[in-house]
Amino acid sequence: MVLGTTSGAGKSWLTTALCRYYARQGLKVAPFKAQNMSNNARVVASENGQGEIGSAQYFQALAANAVPDVRMNPLLLKPERDTHSQVVLMGQVSAELSAMPWRGRSAHVWPQIAAALDALRAENDVVVIEGAGSPAEINLHASDIVNMRVALHANAACLLVTDIDRGGAFAHLYGTWALLPKEERALIKGFVLNKFRGDAALLAPAPQMLQDLTGIPTVATLPMWWQHGLPEEDGVFDDRSVTKGAVNLTVAVIAYPRISNLDEFQPLKNIPGLRLQWVRSPSELAGLKATDWIILPGSKHTSGDLAWLRSQGLDAAIARHAEQGGAVLGVCGGLQMLGEALIDPHGIDGNAPGLGLLPLVTVFDQDKTVRHTQTRFGLGVSSGVSGPQAGGLMVPNAHKSPPDLGPTDAGQRAGGPASPWASLAGVSVSGYEIHHGQTQQHVAMAAAGDVAHAVLPDGLGWCNASGNVLGLYLHGMFEDAAVLQALFGAQLGGAVPTLETVFDGLADYIATHFAPGVLQDFVN
Repeated sequence: MVLGTTSGAGKSWLTTALCRYYARQGLKVAPFKAQNMSNNARVVASENGQGEIGSAQYFQALAANAVPDVRMNPLLLKPERDTHSQVVLMGQVSAELSAMPWRGRSAHVWPQIAAALDALRAENDVVVIEGAGSPAEINLHASDIVNMRVALHANAACLLVTDIDRGGAFAHLYGTWALLPKEERALIKGFVLNKFRGDAALLAPAPQMLQDLTGIPTVATLPMWWQHGLPEEDGVFDDRSVTKGAVNLTVAVIAYPRISNLDEFQPLKNIPGLRLQWVRSPSELAGLKATDWIILPGSKHTSGDLAWLRSQGLDAAIARHAEQGGAVLGVCGGLQMLGEALIDPHGIDGNAPGLGLLPLVTVFDQDKTVRHTQTRFGLGVSSGVSGPQAGGLMVPNAHKSPPDLGPTDAGQRAGGPASPWASLAGVSVSGYEIHHGQTQQHVAMAAAGDVAHAVLPDGLGWCNASGNVLGLYLHGMFEDAAVLQALFGAQLGGAVPTLETVFDGLADYIATHFAPGVLQDFVN
């Protein structure tokens, strides 16, 4: 089990690295995190068909060469406001648990958490467990269902990792150890110093002094690694990152307070000549060229994030960019924001006027759509194309496919310049959906001739008449190799690392920096 002295200490990526490390030893491996609080979620298999788990556990499962399923993250909390979260138990939203006080929830969910962990342990050689926050949050210890209660239940060998770059690392390690009861301390087998910059020899004599106090060795000092290629679990990741060489495309992602599924933009960081920029004010958009992109990502509280966006003056800045022909992409909640209105008859999210960049209306349903989707972009993604050919066809049930027109052909048929998204015409894409809203044409505007062109079937994707504003319910587009090839093919040159190379790089990293034999001892 990987525990941390704080949030952000490095638990998630170290757990992922361990999953791949042990999988490469020929062992059958699965990840586990009892409770995750994150708005980054993925669609995976469940007893009820498909459900949600935290993105970190999804990637950990892939690193372990395992099929992701809901048992790997039985409880997912998706914050909607500072004092309220949507509770997802075994992949499904639970209105009862969502309404229940935090501390009262533990007794209700522990049996299913323990059963999920036991099932994974029975089916695998190794289960790599991730903790949450710190195990020494003594105000939460009595209701703990994610740290030491899990460790004791599994009799797990625990690593305690700390972020030495922030300072106070040895105090964090000692204080965390000291606050734990004796039987819990006994499970901690090693300390890990993460994000170290400098000469490791300068750490002496602190690691030995800490071992003298606790009996626990420091088993690894991991150097700072800015761009390991794995998405951060929480928050806007790696604001420092800039592309190598000349920047020929800036992608500005609006970082509103309840941003969700931001991990799906990680692949853009690996595109040569592309700078990914997180934006919270109009001034940060001021330098964009008409050829640059603005992305409105997913949101766990669309109406609230839309109100925040307006309060910052970002609505006007986005509208100006679109009016100048600049590319605007809305994903899920971002699509909903691009429309004319949000209508919420069931109190799911809230009513609100939209940005008015697409003639669409979103109505929130009580039922949540959670599913994998494979589909195909139609010709509507190219400038000005409308009519029956504009929509894509769902591949699994397709009886016929739209013509395979390249972006130049499509633009010429439309009689105008190709849209920024024209190269997607005819491209098959795989992704996932997680949304309450259902979006349709604004009836009155459509009757007056202001029509949104369908680019994906069944209300999954729309663009405006000029083709520069695109809205999709489909998450994961930039994780699809065909999409990246269509949009950036001339720049890729085979240089973009795959997830497999990222996972192998993580495993190589810990194999190099952990004390010899330590990782093997944990599973013997």
